[in-house]
Amino acid sequence: MHAHAKLNLILSVGPPNPPDTDHPGWHPICSWMAPIDLADELDLTRADAASTYAIDWAPNAPRPSPIDWPLDTDLAVRAHRALEARVGKPLPVRMHLRKRVPVGGGLGGGSSDAAAMLLALRDLYDLDLDDTSLARIGATLGSDVAFFCRGERDPAQAIVEGFGERIERVPGVPGRVVLVIPPWSCATPAVYRAFDGVIEEADRRRRIEWEVEAQSREARGEHRGREPLPHRVRADLVRARMQACGSRLDGTRLFNDLWPASCLVEPRLADLASSLRRVTREDVHLTGSGSCLFIATAKPEKALEQCLRVVAPVEGAAAVICSLC
Repeated sequence: MHAHAKLNLILSVGPPNPPDTDHPGWHPICSWMAPIDLADELDLTRADAASTYAIDWAPNAPRPSPIDWPLDTDLAVRAHRALEARVGKPLPVRMHLRKRVPVGGGLGGGSSDAAAMLLALRDLYDLDLDDTSLARIGATLGSDVAFFCRGERDPAQAIVEGFGERIERVPGVPGRVVLVIPPWSCATPAVYRAFDGVIEEADRRRRIEWEVEAQSREARGEHRGREPLPHRVRADLVRARMQACGSRLDGTRLFNDLWPASCLVEPRLADLASSLRRVTREDVHLTGSGSCLFIATAKPEKALEQCLRVVAPVEGAAAVICSLC
């Protein structure tokens, strides 16, 4: 079974939920998400006794890295055990996960592996669980897992809201992108902590600017005007930008609220994106909390050549063309 990577073509992120809510500290989102043809492969067969797990890199993986995490912490293994707990019985398997999706790049590889495990186990053991039930199990493992819990043959683009649990499948916009894979990762918790500081400072500055203007208006005998709204999820803007793309992926319509925070956490990301923009003269975008970048372009072959020149001096970096699913 293929476990596709994803891109956040657009990502709007809200401030963290207050302490007295159901998900304290979690950040609500609205994102236009698209699977891409870069995918891990999950082979699963029934076992007679205890389960066994094997993980390695495919020969054509664009950026392999050490598989240095304990198997017990791998999301596919955790998904297996979560489903066993849900049905209340062992589901012994032999798992071979062949990875291509880079780790820690904002591509959702681990989440996709977890969803593939849930879907494959359902088929292997003929379990009476629909996609929604699997998505609920997946939500306990990671916010992106539910997006991948789609039992139909082909993956699909979607608007994903809330904490990843509200998924609205949308007609797919075709497109090809150049995916740029740096040799470093961006730690998601660190990016979100930086994001909190970024929006707090932006809200403070907007408030000061408004207060100065409001006092000036009052001095002229005019109304103070509307107070600025604090930073929030911009779901309407996400949908408007997606619809404006029409039938063609338009890089000028895309954005990611986490971009400034990711650059604070990993300054080399800003330098790399600046070099890519200068050479390709295209918009460069971040997926998830990083570190992978992508360029939506009508001429991906030319852009790939240019990107490869940029990343050549960066040891361990890679660039490949991917198609949206």
